[in-house]
Amino acid sequence: MKNYKYSEVTPEKVYNKRRKFIKSVGLGLGSLTLSSMSLLNNAHSLENNSELTSYKDITTYNNYYEFGTGKGDPYKNSQEFKIKPWNISIEGEVESPITLSAEEILSLYPSEERIYRLRCVEGWSMVIPWMGFSLSKLLNKVSIKTEAKFVEFESVYDPEQMKGQRYPVLNWPYREGLRIDEAMHPLTTIVTGLYGKALPNQNGAPLRIFVPWKYGFKSAKVIVKIKLVKKMPTSSWMKASPREYGFYSNVNPNVSHPRWSQSSERVVGGSLLSPRVETQMFNGYGDEVANLYSGMDLKKYF
Repeated sequence: MKNYKYSEVTPEKVYNKRRKFIKSVGLGLGSLTLSSMSLLNNAHSLENNSELTSYKDITTYNNYYEFGTGKGDPYKNSQEFKIKPWNISIEGEVESPITLSAEEILSLYPSEERIYRLRCVEGWSMVIPWMGFSLSKLLNKVSIKTEAKFVEFESVYDPEQMKGQRYPVLNWPYREGLRIDEAMHPLTTIVTGLYGKALPNQNGAPLRIFVPWKYGFKSAKVIVKIKLVKKMPTSSWMKASPREYGFYSNVNPNVSHPRWSQSSERVVGGSLLSPRVETQMFNGYGDEVANLYSGMDLKKYF
């Protein structure tokens, strides 16, 4: 896997703003800092020669049903969404449950650049220069009990601000979950921003999860609670349609969705004539995560 530098894959306009960004960035929740000018290691690098998706596409083409079911609804309907004050609790099977503000989290854990591919279950993909840090750093703060086998994420419930929650599209608030070893994997990220900027509302501000080897819906947005639990949680999409959306939801070109193939994907930002590309097992991160599923039947545990 090639290790890409920020300057190799990021538009010059953004790259030239890096120094200004490091010095002082009024990002609403506080300053993001870089722990490295380049990607830390191969696990944080881009899997292939794909170009970065444009900031415009990343921020205007979204699935975020809390703000509407259309791809453009999150951008249109989230601009006035208030993200201050914002607290996140970490509780359940832990020795030291805590509640931290988003500002405290940003100050405790410096952000680094992480260029990851996003693969939507609908069959489209992006390459996004996220800012963030490994979720494991935050979870280690609470001393996880041995009884904890899974991590459940709960998003905010605020139908006054989130008009999509006024309709029973899903069982609100949005919930997702990971097995404990998945949650503690260094690729599993708490996202704080993208393209060297604060995370936009339509992309899950103030803080969201991103799990690059799983379909995008596994990465919960606007999280307010992280709960360590003994039993596998039922995520929102599992509850809505268990035949179509399993707990693991690893990117797998060999396991089709009941209504479409997952063997290829459309790269967002290309022309209507651009060919689809082959989907990679675990979204291209198999070298890092395949060992988590050794001996598992990934058609059964989809």
